Amino acid sequence: MSEKVLVTGASGYIAAWIVKFLLEEGYTVNATIRDRNNLQKIQHLIDLQLKFPQKLFLFDADLLKIGSFKESMKDCVAVIHTASPFVISGIKDAQKELVDPALEGTRNVLNSVNETESVKRVVLTSSIVSIYGDAIDLEDTRNGIFDESIWNTTSTLNHQPYSYSKKLAEKEAWKIQSEQSRWDLVTINPGFVFGPSLTNRADSTSIDFMINMLNGKLKFGVPKLNFAVVDVRNVARAHVNAVKNTNAKGRYILVNETISMKNIADILSKKYGDKYSIPKNELPKILIYGSAPFIGLTWKYVRRNIDKPLLFDNTKSKKELSINYSKSEQTILEHAEQIINIGLIK
Repeated sequence: MSEKVLVTGASGYIAAWIVKFLLEEGYTVNATIRDRNNLQKIQHLIDLQLKFPQKLFLFDADLLKIGSFKESMKDCVAVIHTASPFVISGIKDAQKELVDPALEGTRNVLNSVNETESVKRVVLTSSIVSIYGDAIDLEDTRNGIFDESIWNTTSTLNHQPYSYSKKLAEKEAWKIQSEQSRWDLVTINPGFVFGPSLTNRADSTSIDFMINMLNGKLKFGVPKLNFAVVDVRNVARAHVNAVKNTNAKGRYILVNETISMKNIADILSKKYGDKYSIPKNELPKILIYGSAPFIGLTWKYVRRNIDKPLLFDNTKSKKELSINYSKSEQTILEHAEQIINIGLIK
């Protein structure tokens, strides 16, 4: 491959693997980051530059700065837009912290795509939360399973604002794409992403989750909550294959399987149970209701998600993007091992 591909938000968890896989397949990669002077966040990219000379080029860009992606997009045949905030707790202003950067950032990038004649395909990192808001939404599906035809209609700025921001951003991307005919759009909709990172950064939701499972914070038990899990490398591969496969189209759910917090705890206990205070029990729902305000959950969230099934159809990703899903147990253990090795568990 000699084509040039732009990856936005290249210092991110998923994006780092996307950049690596593109380089390994021979693509030239333009990668945007927020600050080239922040060496801690971009060391993995510098390492890749040394490994692949004259194949990876770094650019500063800001989601909310109009035109800041134009230079990095020049001569690219495809754009993989991953840059978007992933914050689900501690949110003070959902509009400012989540919706604005997700929505305006998508508009900004795609407006630059409209001005760049070389671009033929955009691959957008969306999420399964643009498909559903709460697990209870499964009851309203036609076949008792979430698929790519479904859209989240229950999240709002006040309830599940992150999910709301992802839905708005993806909807806007499809709207902008529909207004022209030069470039097409593919969206990748991953579940809760686990697996090793190419960086030693600790500021990710999946890392926070794993730390809490190991550090004793949840030792008295976990809620009966299900997660749709997927390996970060499977997600990255889906983005790359969406660039390579010109027949790929539409949305793609990236989920290996649905497992509970207790399942994850059991996997961790097999290897680390004698070293760390890993939860062993599931807490009754009534107890979660009582403690919800103290652990950052709303009663509405508890009512609509705790002790509810969660099922996804990943057939399309396997058939059209050739995804061979990793085993969840191995993914979770590799994730935990990296966190332990870099000293994030006290």
